[in-house]
Formats: sequence, structure tokens, C-alpha cells
Amino acid sequence: MIRRFAMLLSVGFLLILAACGGTGNNTGTANNEDGAAAAGITAEEELIISATNYSFDQNEYHLKKGVPVNIVFKNESGNHGILVPELDLRLDGKESSRVIVPEEAGTFEMTCAIMCGSGHSGMSAKVIVE
Repeated sequence: MIRRFAMLLSVGFLLILAACGGTGNNTGTANNEDGAAAAGITAEEELIISATNYSFDQNEYHLKKGVPVNIVFKNESGNHGILVPELDLRLDGKESSRVIVPEEAGTFEMTCAIMCGSGHSGMSAKVIVE
């Protein structure tokens, strides 16, 4: 009985890891770099976001609605990424820059996309599209 439970627990753990390890290439309200290039859109602005252990270099980042921007992510220390679901934006060590076109004004929460340790849950900033 204990063996069966351990086996089921192991299989469940492997399924969870497999689901978390996928590469998402979703499209939403923002264009990804390939989509922007295919549509002939070039970035008019550039935003560099740097991360160190448990913090981003700014508390707020400002973008202009409808203006293509190349967002560049720099990981200064530790293992981090950025995630802004409303802008369909995820950057990390594998993909460190993308051109997006924010189509909706608002304030969006940016969080660390990679579990980075004890301060991970407090690692956030605001992206404000005006």
C-alpha cells in the first residue's frame, strides 16, 4: 500500500514538473518580437529592466499606449525573470528581449517569473501604460 502511494505521488510530481517546464508562446494584446517583425513593426522606444536578488531596479516602469517598445531584461544577480500576463510578456535567461505594443492603458503588476528563493513573493513592480 505504501509503495503504491509513493508511486502515485512520484508520478503526480513528475506531471507537475512537466507542466511547469513548458514553453509558452501565447499571443495576446501585445505583439511578440517575431510577430512585430513579421508585421513590419520596429520599436520606437527601449526599456531596460534589471533584476538583482529579490528586487527590480525600479518600482514603476512607464510605457505609452500604442507605441512599440523593445523590452530588454538584464539579470544582474541570481536567477530571475519577468512576467506581466496582461501584456503577454515573459522574459528570462532564454528570451531576454521582446518588442511589444501595449494596446490597453492601465497599471499592471510585474512579478518575478522564476522561483528565486525566500524573497521571491515580494519581488514585484508596476508597469504603467499611459
